[in-house]
Amino acid sequence: MLLLALLVCFNVYSLPKLSSLPTATSTIFLDFDGYNANNSLWQGGTPFTCAPAPMTDVQITEVFNRVSEDYRPFNMNITTDSLVFLAAPLKKRIRVVITPTSAWYPGVGGISYVGSFTWGDDTPCFVFCDRLGPNNAKYVAECCSHESGHTVGLSHQSRYDGSCNLTATYNDGAGTGQVAWAPIMGNSYNRNMSGWNNGPTPYGCTDTQDNLSIITTQNGFTYRPDDYSDDINDAPTQINVSPIPVSGIITTSTDLDAFKISVAANSNIHVDITPFSIGANNNGADLDVKVTLYDASKRLISIYDPTDKMNVTIDTILNAGNYYLVVQGAGNSNASDYGSLGSYTITGIQGTLPIRQVLLTGKAEKNKHTLSWNIIADEAIQSVAVESSLTGSDFRELTNLNGTTDDYGYTPVQQGDIYYRLKVTSILHQSIYSNTIVLKDAEKIPDFKVSTFVHNQITVTAGNNYQYLLADANGNTIATGNGRPGFNQLAMDQRPSGMYILQLVSNNHKQTERIIKQ
Repeated sequence: MLLLALLVCFNVYSLPKLSSLPTATSTIFLDFDGYNANNSLWQGGTPFTCAPAPMTDVQITEVFNRVSEDYRPFNMNITTDSLVFLAAPLKKRIRVVITPTSAWYPGVGGISYVGSFTWGDDTPCFVFCDRLGPNNAKYVAECCSHESGHTVGLSHQSRYDGSCNLTATYNDGAGTGQVAWAPIMGNSYNRNMSGWNNGPTPYGCTDTQDNLSIITTQNGFTYRPDDYSDDINDAPTQINVSPIPVSGIITTSTDLDAFKISVAANSNIHVDITPFSIGANNNGADLDVKVTLYDASKRLISIYDPTDKMNVTIDTILNAGNYYLVVQGAGNSNASDYGSLGSYTITGIQGTLPIRQVLLTGKAEKNKHTLSWNIIADEAIQSVAVESSLTGSDFRELTNLNGTTDDYGYTPVQQGDIYYRLKVTSILHQSIYSNTIVLKDAEKIPDFKVSTFVHNQITVTAGNNYQYLLADANGNTIATGNGRPGFNQLAMDQRPSGMYILQLVSNNHKQTERIIKQ
């Protein structure tokens, strides 16, 4: 008995004292060091003792970091410090007991009472670490967020097929790799990206549970204050490309963080926008980052939203001047942007180039496109590559000219608007890109016009034959088919209210629309 007492005391002494937001009064206490349960709602009121979690400081810190990131959007403190918990208001706190003492409640990884966060009687919830790996930090963290999610009012979230048949009581998500996703209130043990969700419960496919609304309206706390301006036209935050870092938090699916970057001279620019993670390959990240870059005139330069990873890398060449960068959460093939929330860091490197300015202009006359440019440089120009794109982001070389040429004209084969830019290379083998211009085709007809807020049917006006795929908010395919040029309708009267994703493909053009069934 003396040896046991010494071991328990040592664990208490060495436990890392961590808090994610000390200024917040609402508190979730991750209790790893044992607990004497004496509550009328557990074990019929019979007191019992929970052993400490046999986890290392490194494992405990990982659990803390994962749970903290899940609750990062909210004015909520995640802590491992019992004194911080005891100082929090009674009706704004919950104790999560992480313990291998599990025999008293068989068959589950954890247990809690829905809504108990605000009860004010310190009814704890439990996570049974011996059944999670055992003692796997990822599994324990997912269960901690799940069980504490119950205490702030959330039910389980389930998966249904297109005919409204229940296929999984605990939605286990979809995908592989770092963008694999599952809802916290489902089964998120085996997906990298877990998040709060707006989806169905076990009580029916039309019983949609809006996690974020419930969390922020029923528990005495709401979101953290917005940290940066949402608008590049309204006091964007000035940052330097080098040195950074700058950190931020995306708290809702509509939250945008706007920054202004001033480039003093033509430069190579490398910027990384990386979500919080606990390891390589964005392990444990909740935020799938999307970044938009604008020039000084607030014209779009490029959108960075990779499909297979959650971070963004901008590796480009910018002329001297002001630029604007907007960070937000993005959806992907496995999840919508609803729960793509969390913290991120911006880091960057800048290097000066001998080419100080490349200004591109152009005009479209009948079937011919004519480009001309002016280059200011301290070194001779070796080559000028003319690049074109149909999307404004995926450029390909059209022709490569010698460094003394200052114009180019041709008749394009493609129909529709075409984007152009130059890649200018000096004799020192340093390159810089020009501004991007678009030459418009007056005869162009939009590929698709889609009604996005619907009651009984989606209407699609198309310029060509096309194929479509309709998926629910969880990425499950519920309908596919073909459409013709002109006016088309897709029946939605038998579908439950909520969000859907419609993908349209025609002649190498792909368009994705978010549909809201009212």
